Amino acid sequence: MEKDFYGDLRLGILGGGQLGRMLIQEAINLNVSISILDPDADAPCKKLCDKFEVGSLSDFETVYKFGKQVDMLTIEIEKVNVDALEKLEEEGVIVFPQARVIRLIQDKGLQKQFFKQNDIPTAPFQLFSSRDNLKECLIPFPYIQKLRKDGYDGKGVYKVVSETDLADAFDAPSLTEQWIDFEKEIAVIVARNDNGEVSAFPLVEMEFNPAANLVEFLISPSTLPFEIQQRAEQLAIKIAEDLQIVGLLAVEMFLTKENEILVNELAPRPHNSGHHTIEGNLTSQFSQHLRAIFNLPLGNSSARSNAVMINLLGDKSYEGLAVYEGLEEIMAEEGVYVHLYGKKFTKPFRKMGHVTVINEDREKAIELARKVQNTIKVIA
Repeated sequence: MEKDFYGDLRLGILGGGQLGRMLIQEAINLNVSISILDPDADAPCKKLCDKFEVGSLSDFETVYKFGKQVDMLTIEIEKVNVDALEKLEEEGVIVFPQARVIRLIQDKGLQKQFFKQNDIPTAPFQLFSSRDNLKECLIPFPYIQKLRKDGYDGKGVYKVVSETDLADAFDAPSLTEQWIDFEKEIAVIVARNDNGEVSAFPLVEMEFNPAANLVEFLISPSTLPFEIQQRAEQLAIKIAEDLQIVGLLAVEMFLTKENEILVNELAPRPHNSGHHTIEGNLTSQFSQHLRAIFNLPLGNSSARSNAVMINLLGDKSYEGLAVYEGLEEIMAEEGVYVHLYGKKFTKPFRKMGHVTVINEDREKAIELARKVQNTIKVIA
């Protein structure tokens, strides 16, 4: 980009949650002025940014006026007013990732159509306008119904096992897709700058909390066969190049029992599957995102060591002022890095922080991560 960002670039971030918080922590190293827009007056970013504004991310005027005060806009959440972003782009405000990319990724139906048009392997799917139309679904039971918009962190996803489940299905524009009996859930985060330079982080393996359908446990780097890792990375790079995105792109995938890779969903921003990179890789996902949107050379994304990341989720039985039980015991362990997100209140399965465990011995890293998982409880 033409503007010298050292000291005078005003970067606006739409969203003030933990992703924005960790992005600010990295941006401080580049002496960038950060403004945040978030609907929560006590958002995690509030005390770290140069300017904090409370307002709706989905309201045109709010997003537009916020954008007019900065030189560049980026996001930490996709649910933002894209019409406002498009107008800002027309008026010279740099928006990365681009508004057209955000618009596509906001709609899971458009994502699926993009996959089909660009020969990207994904589960068979159909698009529907309402619950009544699901009777015409050609995909055999069981299948998954997903809301086309506003689903996140496992919300907006419904498993249809038989015809009797249709009564409780979402009555809104949605898609259905074949239920995949996968071997493993995997992810690759890729970065692309405005010069077209692309770099992928090593493939990671994920485990999900079955109750909340959230990533709870992540292992990096993967020990899957090199051919599978290479195929997944090439697929992520292809998607980034097909989209011509500027910024980070998280590509979530299924590895089937037949070693087929199917793309599940995309996220055009720093992602939960990349938190381990802060300590585990030569360049973190947050640094890489800033490098990409500032059109700087992308950093070396290689792994430093084995890294296991554990999400700290609010205990399912508690809601109220957050208390972190077992934190002192875990912090006495070597190679343990705690990140708390500054959220005052806990509630069931709310993302309250994460812990990364680093160890040259992969099995020891996993063993200690299991201890973290069983020791730290976020209660009230």
